[in-house]
Amino acid sequence: MAPPRLSQPLPVGDGAALLKRRPDVRAAERGLAGATARIGVATAALYPSVSFGLGAGSTGLLADIGQPAANRWSLSSLISWTLPGAGEHARIRGAEAGADAALARFDGVVLNALRETETSLAVYARELDRNAALRSARDEAATAEGQAQTLYRAGKSPYLTGLDAQRTLATAEAALAASDGALAADQVNLFLALGGGWENAPAVRTVVSAR
Repeated sequence: MAPPRLSQPLPVGDGAALLKRRPDVRAAERGLAGATARIGVATAALYPSVSFGLGAGSTGLLADIGQPAANRWSLSSLISWTLPGAGEHARIRGAEAGADAALARFDGVVLNALRETETSLAVYARELDRNAALRSARDEAATAEGQAQTLYRAGKSPYLTGLDAQRTLATAEAALAASDGALAADQVNLFLALGGGWENAPAVRTVVSAR
């Protein structure tokens, strides 16, 4: 069975709604909502603001998640996020221990989701670039092979020249086919990292297309 291919471009812009589709994030949110029901904290206010395809200077450390002095990160030009202010976190930490533990689990799950998404985006973007280069090389090899065959039939080029051109084309086609397979696998990994279903997600900008 052939690996699934994405029918829509990959989104950039607001990505929190996409991350909320992940089963682990949804489970952590449900646990946090139950633990904070008596405190009156809206779990939606605890999600970071996530942008795909954007870059920003990195400030703070990942280990300081939730701290007011270090609430912005950018792992690469592909994904950046800003954590909410410390107010809601402080309210939970000042309440019962169960709520504080649920918040820690929620923060950890969301941060892991962001890390997995960043990694999947980076791998996918690199393979897209590689695939484009291999496709260009294949096209050039096909042109050269066609020219070699034309010259051979006209008696203006030796047979071995055409044979070499055929071998070069076959090598280029094999490399492109392998890259197509890797790209399909990378798309699936990114699909899973984002929880899937972005074709029906709220409006987001698109920048990286599945070629």
